[in-house]
Amino acid sequence: MKSDLEIARAHKLEPIADVAGRVGIREDELALYGPWKAKVDQRAIMKRIGDRPLGKLISVTAVTPTPLGEGKTVTTIGVSLGLNHIGKSVITNIRQPSMGPVFGVKGGAAGGGHSQVVPMEDFNLHLTGDMHAVTAANNLLAAWVDTSILLKDNMFDLVPDKVTFRRVVDINDRALRDIEIGLGGKKNGVPRRTGVDITPASEVMAALGRSLDLRDLRRRLGEIVVGEDSQGRPVTADTLECAGAMAAIMKEAINPTVMQTTEGTAAFIHCGPFANIAYGNSSVLQDRIALRLAEYTVTESGFGADMGFEKLINVKCRGTELRPDATVVVVTVRAMKAHDPRFKIVAGKPLDPALLEKDLGAMEAGLANLKRHIEIVRMHGIPPVVAVNRFGTDHQEEVDFLLKKALEFGAEAAAVSEVHGKGGAGGAALAEAVVAAAEKGSRVEFLYPDEASIEEKINILATKVYGASGVALAPEAKESIARIESWGYGKLPICMAKTHLSISHDPTLKGAPSGYEFPIRDVRLSAGAGFVYPLAGEMMLMPGLGSNPALRSIDIDENGDIQGLF
Repeated sequence: MKSDLEIARAHKLEPIADVAGRVGIREDELALYGPWKAKVDQRAIMKRIGDRPLGKLISVTAVTPTPLGEGKTVTTIGVSLGLNHIGKSVITNIRQPSMGPVFGVKGGAAGGGHSQVVPMEDFNLHLTGDMHAVTAANNLLAAWVDTSILLKDNMFDLVPDKVTFRRVVDINDRALRDIEIGLGGKKNGVPRRTGVDITPASEVMAALGRSLDLRDLRRRLGEIVVGEDSQGRPVTADTLECAGAMAAIMKEAINPTVMQTTEGTAAFIHCGPFANIAYGNSSVLQDRIALRLAEYTVTESGFGADMGFEKLINVKCRGTELRPDATVVVVTVRAMKAHDPRFKIVAGKPLDPALLEKDLGAMEAGLANLKRHIEIVRMHGIPPVVAVNRFGTDHQEEVDFLLKKALEFGAEAAAVSEVHGKGGAGGAALAEAVVAAAEKGSRVEFLYPDEASIEEKINILATKVYGASGVALAPEAKESIARIESWGYGKLPICMAKTHLSISHDPTLKGAPSGYEFPIRDVRLSAGAGFVYPLAGEMMLMPGLGSNPALRSIDIDENGDIQGLF
């Protein structure tokens, strides 16, 4: 089979104004970035369509993925293609990819095979500059924080060792996780220890994703807490008089980008928060626009149902009109076998040949994981549809086994997805199942009320979603919770930062762990984004490059065309 890049380049691209026009976006609501991508003027289009009824919202999540990923974005785009194939109007909503994974081991996030957003080079590299705008706005605030400490006798009374706001960069760079800045004399600043996070983990990114419009984004940027003053009071970006400049940098980033799929359907790309660190979903704004334009909007939630899907309901949907009508849970034969201790899947290394052999016994090891993810979707009041993302190496008996077990575990329906190899035709059966499930209706149930304490909310997540017997709060976490609640932020929802390679905090705990303590080492505040994020286990906010990252294979040829992206 051709590579993803070869398939993408073989697609005959249509002018993006034509693609957008088919879903009801007018040319005067577009700002073109060349012929194949454009920004949608959110203010103009919402003024015109804001009173329209909402279409159906379909979310796509997955079981616990292997380090290689299990095709969730492929399936998200594929469900959209399948819905279009059976005659439904549809828009695909996905996040802008970070260059961390693109140049790391996971690769790009444009989908794959015949289920992609194209041009995939544009999609995976820079796009319309939103990621850079987020990085610049974040780092402008960080620079002003340190300057404010140094100059005019610390004019905002910031306590240097109480500064919590960190710089970001959109590259995997482990050397920046723990650094000391301001060295080399007073002219360079007040020395202090800090660190650098990856841009998709930033509060500015999450604020963008949860904003309703530019004014709401400006408000959220102003509410970012950067640290404490000498009286123990929170100091915000508005206190520092920096939020206006940040909003100016983000003026165009508030507008979603529209591109096209390999079958010429519209796809909105906006925001790019990681799901194992941030809230891991497409923006509220792109969903609000798409739901008023198309019969169906298909959006993805990062990683498994314990990660992006849970945050979709308890963080993103809270306080908005967004309510999923059905959820697709992606599963693969490989993901089930990965829970068998005989197999170890390592990104960048060849698969164990035994993993490709027919082995129903090995699949049994992962069934508890599938069951738990179906239960997580059900406990939030959403009907789950299981999609078996079929690989060419899968055996029919294995696929049939998964379909049968999915129904036994409470899935509304289960269907094979072959969108990678067949596009919309390979997703038609899955689309039919999604339509049937969505017609039955959902009733979104939040896991906890706003009024619950931060510790109560963490306990509910740990016991009901992660299967823990309880939570172990480190002393630093207890102090942080007390401080956050004393500042008046105790009613915010929880956005857990934890590993995506296990339902638990520990990537080595496979299946559906239970009866263990869920450790929280610290709890941090994202007031502008509107959530509190505990750090579970050893979760890092800056990934690192491996020994054989994708960057080693990426180059340009004699014609200036990019090669090696996947």
